[in-house]
Amino acid sequence: MSLIKANNLSIAYKNNEIIKDSNFTINDGDFVFLTGISGSGKTSLIKSIYGEIKPRGELFLGPYNLAKINKSTLSKIRKRLGIVFQDYKLIPEWNILKNVMLPLIILGYDKKASQQKAIELLKKVKLSHKIDRFPAELSGGEQQRVAIARALIHNPALILADEPISGLDEFSASLVMDLFIMANKLGIAVLIASHSLPQDFNIQYRHLHIEKGKVYELS
Repeated sequence: MSLIKANNLSIAYKNNEIIKDSNFTINDGDFVFLTGISGSGKTSLIKSIYGEIKPRGELFLGPYNLAKINKSTLSKIRKRLGIVFQDYKLIPEWNILKNVMLPLIILGYDKKASQQKAIELLKKVKLSHKIDRFPAELSGGEQQRVAIARALIHNPALILADEPISGLDEFSASLVMDLFIMANKLGIAVLIASHSLPQDFNIQYRHLHIEKGKVYELS
């Protein structure tokens, strides 16, 4: 079943058309890499999927056309997304436990249950020993792992990750990719924007590529 469907999709940023007349589909449970050179439109496409940039044409997320959606419906849809930003977007005044809990706090979950789930995820990302630390006390790779734990905590239908391993050391990059694989094996669709495909990737995936404003699927 299609989770994302683009028909004649165009995306403009600051009056510059970056994506034009593109068609593609991402299905429930897919693992997808989105590649392209710097400035090709990967980040703009990710932003359009979570509603930060309004597209033209049709871009469906489930039954909702993001080109025509209102703010209240967009807010509802975002609760089903897990987003991993390039700059992490952790709250500096909160420790990492509370940062990971954030989606459940927004959804109104019980505090004790939220804490327990956050602790379990921090164990999976090998940061349970730094549970009371603040983002500024962590390395870039550690902050990225916190961001991924936060993206996973509410069991989203789709994870969007923008250059999630860029600049990370080999250990952190490997752990981050393992987390995405784990999420996908639980039935979560994963869309990762990246300059290139990882080496020795051992699960089935799809490859979308942006070139000269068009989104293509490569085999």
